[in-house]
Amino acid sequence: MRTYDFTPLWRSSIGFDRLFDLINSTQFSENEGYPPYDIVRLGDDVYRISLALAGFSPDDITITAQQNLLTVAGRRSQTGEREFLYQGIATRPFERQFSLADFVEVADASFENGLLQIDLVRRVPEAMKPRKIEITRSARAAGKNDKTATAQIKVA
Repeated sequence: MRTYDFTPLWRSSIGFDRLFDLINSTQFSENEGYPPYDIVRLGDDVYRISLALAGFSPDDITITAQQNLLTVAGRRSQTGEREFLYQGIATRPFERQFSLADFVEVADASFENGLLQIDLVRRVPEAMKPRKIEITRSARAAGKNDKTATAQIKVA
């Protein structure tokens, strides 16, 4: 494993703390392959995370959404003592975390046939979206000789 030293970037970067923490934290994730999952882009701002959770029921799973972090945890309830001759289906407790970009939120979650599907959507507030700025001509530029004319800017 490799740890990166971001000290030179700290001196000239402001507000990138979360990015540096994200890069360092991805190196130390436990249970890297369990449970198996897919991340699919369904549209420009729509995503789906699918986790294969054979042996779990919806009651065994908790989904927690915080700002920029989605946590899926599972703990199978004990249904009595069984004697396994062979146990190939992993039902051990797990906690899987996904870092979310700004304005990405959970839209829906469903569980069917051992597959947990979490739909995510990016909803950027109108105030944060790019907007076109219209520039109007002043009276002087339009050919009128008015000394009090000034340029006007309209936000569309």
